Amino acid sequence: MNFDFSDEQKQMRDAARKFLTEKCPPKAVREVLDGKAPYDKELWKGLAEMGFLGVAIPEQFGGAGAGHLELCVIAEEMGRANAPVPFSSTVYLAAEALLLAGSDAQKQKWLPKIASGEAIGALALFEGKGNPSPKAIKLQASGSTLNGVKRPVPDGAIADFAVVAARTGSTGRDSDISLFLVDLKAGGVEAKPLTNIDPTRGQAELTFTKAKAEPLLGAAGDGWSILTQVLDRAAVLLAFEQVGGSDRALEMGRDYALDRIAFGRPIGSFQAVKHMLADMYVSATLARSNCYYGAWALSTNASELPEAAAAARISATQAFQHCSKNNIQVHGGMGFTWEFDCHMYYRRANASALTLGSLSYWEDQLIDRMRKKNAA
Repeated sequence: MNFDFSDEQKQMRDAARKFLTEKCPPKAVREVLDGKAPYDKELWKGLAEMGFLGVAIPEQFGGAGAGHLELCVIAEEMGRANAPVPFSSTVYLAAEALLLAGSDAQKQKWLPKIASGEAIGALALFEGKGNPSPKAIKLQASGSTLNGVKRPVPDGAIADFAVVAARTGSTGRDSDISLFLVDLKAGGVEAKPLTNIDPTRGQAELTFTKAKAEPLLGAAGDGWSILTQVLDRAAVLLAFEQVGGSDRALEMGRDYALDRIAFGRPIGSFQAVKHMLADMYVSATLARSNCYYGAWALSTNASELPEAAAAARISATQAFQHCSKNNIQVHGGMGFTWEFDCHMYYRRANASALTLGSLSYWEDQLIDRMRKKNAA
């Protein structure tokens, strides 16, 4: 049995790496980090022209019609490049929600725009501090009118549309939650950018005041069931981004350890630095193993996806935080300065760790899912 990507998928990875190396060097990331632009518009346009935004979108909806394995390959390269674009919010969350539960009309309206880079999507789920939960959703839906506040919403300030989780019942059950598609440019929604540890991945507060929604995404009362599946899919894809970031942080630390001379020899020859780099390699490799399992489950729609997604999310989050932190340590005092690129990966690692819910949330999810599976 072959657990590696195919030759065609590796060629796609090489093409993505070459493109991102040329179009998204650290200087380009810094321009977004230091400047006023919320994301790199030229890079976003280039990703669309390369077909990367629609790699998992069927051809009938304007995409490449490849699949989730190919999307995992692209996600890893996006993480390596620390790309300052709304890729995860649009492709992993909004597009996946549409693919999973959207009607043909909804897919025809939004998926071609995603694939072409014309539209940016978002998932409006959270309403303040805490992890994903049906009880935490207070935003009210009255017919097709929404009232309430969502925060933080990844890339909410630049999104053209959002998948919004709203309360449509009062029974206290998961079936009280439904999903709506909202055109954020149609009025009734105010977007306020929020301060974020990683300004290259913006967060926003969206206030809905008698905002008109499109028809339901999926059936009424199925919102939480759909969201759970979307979060599992996104967990695998974001985990590949985190693995890509982990590998790049490890490479940065290794290269610096080989070049930096102290006491007449490279610091990489000192045992303490060797141990640090070895620990980084182990955590990144373990995360990659879990991500491959998640990629298989995602691409085959296997029954193991809930457990595989949680395992990938946990290990990749731990690896990225570990590698980005230790990369700073390997660089020593220079690693803490603005001029070095270490902090950009550290920022992304910590921002990514909270994007879909905290690490402890996914640890609890993994335990609960394994218990239920074993009980069955």
